[in-house]
Amino acid sequence: MLLCIAMLAPVVQAREIIRKGDTVIIPLRGEVSPALYLFLRRGIKLAESAEASAIVIEMNTYGGRLDSAEEITGALNRVTIPTYTFIDSNAGSAGALIALATKHIYMAPVSAIGAAAPVLSTGQDLPETERDKTISYFSALVRSMASRNGHNPDLGEAFMNKEKEVKIGDRVVHAKGSLLTLNAQEASEMINGRPLLADGIAQSIDDLAKKAKLGGQLVRLQPTGFEQFAFWITALAPLLLLLGIVCAYLEFKIPGATLPGVVAGICFVLFFLGHYLAGLAGWEAAVFFVLGVTLVLIEVLFFAHSTIIFGVVGAFLILASLFWAMIDRYPDQPLVPSTKMLLVPMLNLSIAIIASMIVIALLARYLPRTSFYRRFALMAANPSGPSFSAPREFVTSRPIAPGTQGLAVTTLRPSGKGRFGDQVVDVVTAGEFISAETPIVVSEIDGMRVLVTRTQTSY
Repeated sequence: MLLCIAMLAPVVQAREIIRKGDTVIIPLRGEVSPALYLFLRRGIKLAESAEASAIVIEMNTYGGRLDSAEEITGALNRVTIPTYTFIDSNAGSAGALIALATKHIYMAPVSAIGAAAPVLSTGQDLPETERDKTISYFSALVRSMASRNGHNPDLGEAFMNKEKEVKIGDRVVHAKGSLLTLNAQEASEMINGRPLLADGIAQSIDDLAKKAKLGGQLVRLQPTGFEQFAFWITALAPLLLLLGIVCAYLEFKIPGATLPGVVAGICFVLFFLGHYLAGLAGWEAAVFFVLGVTLVLIEVLFFAHSTIIFGVVGAFLILASLFWAMIDRYPDQPLVPSTKMLLVPMLNLSIAIIASMIVIALLARYLPRTSFYRRFALMAANPSGPSFSAPREFVTSRPIAPGTQGLAVTTLRPSGKGRFGDQVVDVVTAGEFISAETPIVVSEIDGMRVLVTRTQTSY
């Protein structure tokens, strides 16, 4: 029943039902922003992965951020299937540049395109030197992009530079002195046997599909409320990784504390969720991350100091999944990423790892000396209620003093039980893990806390 309804509907409102040969409609409305770029990039990847027959950008924008427009045009220039822009009302400023990045342009009867001069966020003109540099750079980019997509490069440059004259044959289409803006009738005018810019005028997306003879069903994607969230997550990726790594370290090193583990889990969940919503990562990266963490835990809990295979493989999977989640790969690109694709992931991961190493080194040096750490260590060493661990015996025949040698009864992670002669007492390390049956020596007595370290002396 649902399938029948979907087939009868002119435009489907769900991204999950894109089929091979369908036409994907991506609305581009409002301010051109990083969040809009993330949405469009996600739509492009979905369309190409599903082998859609075409992508239609449904545009109504007065412009926005020039850097986001550059990213959007870069994404569109990589598309391998036919691309169309339907200008519903406005394609102003940055919108005009984005339209030139598609192969075909159709315009509603009452619509306009152009006026793409760069300005400050306040709407004021750029300082003269900066304006000249910006116009020079983007004019070259627009000329190249327009030529690549079969549009007149002079038109694109005239959108940005009021000193650009547009002349076709003997006819001056646009004189110097003002930025070029075209309405639907002007843009679709036939000059020397071809339209000036737009392929034609269409009343709607359905009308465009008929005139352009687009195949398949029209499938409209909708931006989610998480697009802006995804932008901030990807921008803060190094910070999330740093916080996650440091909190994971604290979870292992502070006995009895669970908050660092919760925070670490939240950081990594946000990291993978944000990159998934941004269209960078699939669930596969998160699965490999969980598998890597599981292997590391198996190494720590069951095979400490006996084998390193589980730990090494787990650590490799963790790093690989974090790296994989940040790679911006399109469906048509090779499986092995290029150097350019690796730059941002390498930078983010390097910043996170180096910063976390510095923070962890400082914590390893100073944390055991804090009252915060001692409080949790004491709680772990003296748990309330009945215990099924090794019993504690109170024998006073030999006092425990620094230098006393003994044997770890349980694994010290970092707290546990140690046997010294006939006595079994609660002990804690300075942060290192010591497996059961390992010789230990008392290094310090601090009130009720017995601090021990590993010793190579047989007991």
